[in-house]
Parts: sequence; C-alpha cells; structure tokens
Amino acid sequence: MEMTKELIDKVSAAAQAAEKKERWEHSLRVAATAELMCDMFGVSPEKGYLAGIAHDMCKDMEDSEMLSLAAKDGQPISDVERKKPALLHGRAAAMKLMQDFGIDDADIIQAVSRHTMGGASLCPLAKIIYAADKIEPGRPQSTQEYRDALFARSLDALTLEVLEENMRYLESKGKKVADVSVRFRESLRRDIARDAQIAAALSGSL
Repeated sequence: MEMTKELIDKVSAAAQAAEKKERWEHSLRVAATAELMCDMFGVSPEKGYLAGIAHDMCKDMEDSEMLSLAAKDGQPISDVERKKPALLHGRAAAMKLMQDFGIDDADIIQAVSRHTMGGASLCPLAKIIYAADKIEPGRPQSTQEYRDALFARSLDALTLEVLEENMRYLESKGKKVADVSVRFRESLRRDIARDAQIAAALSGSL
C-alpha cells in the first residue's frame, strides 16, 4: 500500500495523542533516524518514517489493554511478556496500525511488532527500526561520532553491534536477555558469515 502524506499524518496524530511528551519526542527522533537509515540502505524512507513514528504508540497503554491487543496477532505470549506486559507494546502497536489505519504492509507490521527484542530473519526495515530506536540522537551514548561509525557498516553488522550493546546493558543490570533476542543475534551472525563467503567467492572468481 502507498504511504501517503495523509496516512502518515493520521498515524502521527494518533501517536502524539497517545504518548507522553518525552516519548513523542523520542518517536520523532526515531522516525527521522529510520528515514535516514532507509535512504542509506535502499528501503522506502516513507515506510521508515511511518514505522518509526508509530513504534511506541501503545507504550503508555494500560497493561490489560496492551495484552488484549497484542494477543490478536495470533502469536503466543511468552512468560517474559506476561510478567512484563510493556514488552508487548510493539505487537500492540502493529495490531493498532492494522485495525485502525488499514495498514497491511508486512514489512511495517514486522518492524513495529519486533522493534523491542528483535527476531530471527527480520526484513531490512525491521532491522532499521530496531536499531534506530536504540541509537536515535536522544540516547546518552549516541553522539554523531558514534552514529557515523555505525553507519559506515553494513545493515546487518550495524544491527548486530546495536543488539550486542543492548544485551550487554541488560546483563549489567542483572536482567535476562530474551530468547528471541538471542535468536536474533544468531540470525544476524549467520547472515554476516554468508555474505562474507559470497564476497570471498566473488573476489576469487575475478
């Protein structure tokens, strides 16, 4: 489906109305970062902006409402998610985009749904939103130099670096890394190794 200005404006208005001021400002920065990254990595910038602006639109929702909305995606709710329903805000937001705005683009739905903990075999847009959420300029570690160093990498290598940094942070706080994030790391490592083998084979045939 086409990402029209009218659709993006409607989603933006709904997200702004649903979020606290600080979260809305974060969402604007994620949207801008995602738009930039999409342009770098050959993904639709309009899709990146829309997914970025919508990713946290359910984060300030009541736990019971978030659980109910997230459950509509037909995927099981893990014990970790039941104990901390806030982890479901991405899945809830993805369902809200489908129900309230008729958005059925699979990449946008996956990107919004999976932006908190990642997942195996994600599309490029989902990797971008996962990373943009954690490196937008409002994050304490995210200096221009820090972002430039990441942006010099491939999308998979960039995403893996951001994921591993986040995993180290969680472990330093005594928090358990979700199994889905571990699978995300394994998937990225496999893709990076595969691409390196292809590059080596191609250089050897020249």
